[in-house]
Amino acid sequence: MRPVIQTPAFRRDLQSWLKSHPNTSAAILAVLEQLAIDPSIPALHTHKLKGKLAGYWACSVGYDLRIVFDYASLNGAEAIVLHALGSHDDVY
Repeated sequence: MRPVIQTPAFRRDLQSWLKSHPNTSAAILAVLEQLAIDPSIPALHTHKLKGKLAGYWACSVGYDLRIVFDYASLNGAEAIVLHALGSHDDVY
């Protein structure tokens, strides 16, 4: 299981999203748990990003909710660093 690190920007995005969409908290939590176990689970639709977000990855929480992340080394182990959460248009 990989450590999952939330950046301050991700925490702000999450807090803002949950104010508007409180019914999505369980789905977000489930995706974060799946990311920690295996980011390549097909249900997450994990994919590399291009353009200004090259070097980052994204996964889907639902039809229009995305999490943007990248990989980092933490104490010699691979960690997932969460950078943004929002609708497709918001994060891309």
